[in-house]
Amino acid sequence: MDSQKMLEIAVMAADSKRAEDIVALDVQSVSLLADYFVIMHASSKRQVKAIVDEIEDKLNENQIFVKRIEGKVEGSWVLMDFGDIIVHIFDEDSRAHYNLEKLWGDAPYVDLTDILVEE
Repeated sequence: MDSQKMLEIAVMAADSKRAEDIVALDVQSVSLLADYFVIMHASSKRQVKAIVDEIEDKLNENQIFVKRIEGKVEGSWVLMDFGDIIVHIFDEDSRAHYNLEKLWGDAPYVDLTDILVEE
């Protein structure tokens, strides 16, 4: 499966669990780590866990398995490494503190309007 399809599955899964302010950065030209970083936050640690579980379940259904998860126990910043995409799920305070969008400011944003469900 290509990284674009993986990105779509992860974003739709996060959106279905009401992740907030989901953004994707195309880091292919600025990093060797992955093709995409997906960044989002949730209003509680319980919701962070629900988002993590949903992303993992939906990608597993498509035979994509997480290589490493960090921060799941703490729930303030969970990093999910799927190889071609890396997903960051924050609580709101941690997202503001680490500000990955600024840190990776050279990476262009991916247009997610066709993926995200409008309310």
